[in-house]
Amino acid sequence: MSWRRGAGDGAVARPWVLLLCAGSFCLGLLFTNGMWTLPEATEVAKPNETRGGVTHLAAAGDCNTAKVPEKHSYKNVLQVLDTPNAAQTLDNTISNLESELSAARTLQESFLNGSPVSEEYKASESAGRRKYFMVIGINTAFSSRKRRDSIRNTWMPQGEKRKKLEEDKGIIIRFVIGHSAIAGGIVDRAIAAEDTKHGDFMRLDHVEGYLELSGKTKTYFATAVALWDANFYVKVDDDVHVNIATLGQILSKHISRPRVYTGCMKSGPVISDKDVRYYEPEHWKFGDKYFRHATGQLYAISKDLATYISINKHVLHKYINEDVSLGSWFIGLDVEHIDDRRLCCGTPPGKHTYNSYLNGFRLNDQITQVFTVIAA
Repeated sequence: MSWRRGAGDGAVARPWVLLLCAGSFCLGLLFTNGMWTLPEATEVAKPNETRGGVTHLAAAGDCNTAKVPEKHSYKNVLQVLDTPNAAQTLDNTISNLESELSAARTLQESFLNGSPVSEEYKASESAGRRKYFMVIGINTAFSSRKRRDSIRNTWMPQGEKRKKLEEDKGIIIRFVIGHSAIAGGIVDRAIAAEDTKHGDFMRLDHVEGYLELSGKTKTYFATAVALWDANFYVKVDDDVHVNIATLGQILSKHISRPRVYTGCMKSGPVISDKDVRYYEPEHWKFGDKYFRHATGQLYAISKDLATYISINKHVLHKYINEDVSLGSWFIGLDVEHIDDRRLCCGTPPGKHTYNSYLNGFRLNDQITQVFTVIAA
């Protein structure tokens, strides 16, 4: 076939050639458009939709062009977040996670330092984290055996009665003490023997010393929150006698408040004279008066604050006075300071028996009076 000019045999006229080329070009265009035409938007599987129809959060995209299915998994989440107690639920969840993290850190440090793991910690881990009402830590020293015996004979139950108090009322009571500068010395062995007899000590990874009370308090809260999941953590000196029932009634009023710091609040003068008791070497940081804080004989903090101390124990500054240190750790936090004068030492004593404590402890009872007595 020839497409030269002319009408000979086998030749095609030039107009027909041009028409044939134009037709081929048009057919090519139609074929190309058919290959590249996108299907309808309803037929495209969206990038944030799985085969089962469950929708996940898209990483990016044009929200105006994408068709969002009417049924998706976030509907129930939004309904939960719309409930009145959603914020409190989230706070509790975060608090529980922080407590578990603190416990894990404490256990890890025990392994790294070669310290023995508490049997009570092992029991709590195997049985699950039970919720207690309060943990009372009685700060004591190696030389305070008479004070400890006085407490055992008055307001601190012994043996099965103490276990009953823990099981029925959720109240843990322990003497809190560290170790001497020479580990395994005679004073450490004496405490070990006393603990074997009574079983009422919480041993800390802390070197005892009068000028180390701030560090001891920090270690106490970090250890207590790792061992027991409680609503409140109480610190009391071993020269104070406490009515457990009434203390429980006082704290029960604040059980729904997440960040409570309660005690006999004060803001006394800063002592800058080295020859005066309670001298503050860093007095220049405070001015004339301290910020508001609880006296060191008896105070209580809620679980969130104890967890905060545990998590940040390596960066919290220690002042020479333990009660000042505790108050400084809460500056700048959303903490509720509660001044309760019934927690001040020197209130009138009453007749104390363990049975009256146990029978009188009811979370919803009317508050009577807490008795604190300075022991001889």
